Amino acid sequence: LSLLLEATLLQLLSAFHRPFYNGFYYNHIMNDKGNGQEKVDYFNGARLVVETPKDPVYSSNGANVTLPCRYHYEPDQEAKHKIRIKWSKLRDDYTKDQDVLVAIGKTYVAFGDFQGRAHFHRAGWQEASLIISDVRLQDDGKYRCEVIDGLEDESDVVELRLKGIVFPYQPSLGQYKLNFHEAERVCQEQGAILATFNQLFQAWSEGLDWCNAGWLADGTVQYPIRLPRKKCGGLHLAPGIRSYGPRHQFLHRFDAFCFSSGLRGEVFYLDHPAGMTLEEAKQSCQDAGAEIARVGQLYSAWKFLGLDRCDAGWLADGSVRYPIAKPRANCGPAEPGIRSFGFPSKGRFGVFCYKER
Repeated sequence: LSLLLEATLLQLLSAFHRPFYNGFYYNHIMNDKGNGQEKVDYFNGARLVVETPKDPVYSSNGANVTLPCRYHYEPDQEAKHKIRIKWSKLRDDYTKDQDVLVAIGKTYVAFGDFQGRAHFHRAGWQEASLIISDVRLQDDGKYRCEVIDGLEDESDVVELRLKGIVFPYQPSLGQYKLNFHEAERVCQEQGAILATFNQLFQAWSEGLDWCNAGWLADGTVQYPIRLPRKKCGGLHLAPGIRSYGPRHQFLHRFDAFCFSSGLRGEVFYLDHPAGMTLEEAKQSCQDAGAEIARVGQLYSAWKFLGLDRCDAGWLADGSVRYPIAKPRANCGPAEPGIRSFGFPSKGRFGVFCYKER
């Protein structure tokens, strides 16, 4: 018993010679002389704070954008170590973040699709902003700005939103023919990507009402309803986004909700007195130094450039459509929108072409 008591007293006495733990941590690091001797670096109580805008940052396809991020200490002090900055993009399905850029001092490296497009903007001390050039549709989303100073690691999130338009899409095969991966492909073929829930919600708030369910980028199947009706969830449900939840990405089949943003070129219309077949229409666009327009490009030209044409024209997927910005007699319904003739196997029409600037 006496030996146990003695050991306990020795342990308590030795504790007075150790750093008192008050909720902060400390780290053993090599000393500045590099001679192998260690020194103890005690946390001095200053708090690292990282700040990004609370409101989304808006941009468009092909533009350059800066995602602001700054850091400071409370109380104010200079950094004790070489600061490390890390930017990553949060995924919609909550899997591992996508690495964007890592910077130490003035040296930085970008990763994946961001190579050559992501740059570190350090205009002054405590600046950690990210510049993305040649913005792409896939860049839409939330980004984490992380600042590491020794053992201190703080971060904040900023959201990049692309100005764009969501449109429902079904192929020539008809309704509910696409599994998730096929939906991804057909959107890309139309100059677009699968829409996110936030993009669909924004489109719904701007008036999108569509009773056919479609895939979204996170693998869920949903559809937007502004005017409740019997065949669209029932009269008893309020307006909103109807959700089927996550579906099997190979077995289940629905339509797609695609998202397109601003254009880097222009969409224009070509006609022929006798009209054109689809193959003749493609050749006419090539002869004009352009290519036949995709569905996403037509929607973007209508949405952002006010394209208005009361003449039906071929598009790249074999559909025939026309854009109306100013509704009028003999040009379809009383609301603006893209009118569709479906996928005619026969017939002669004009064509919508797209030319890069």
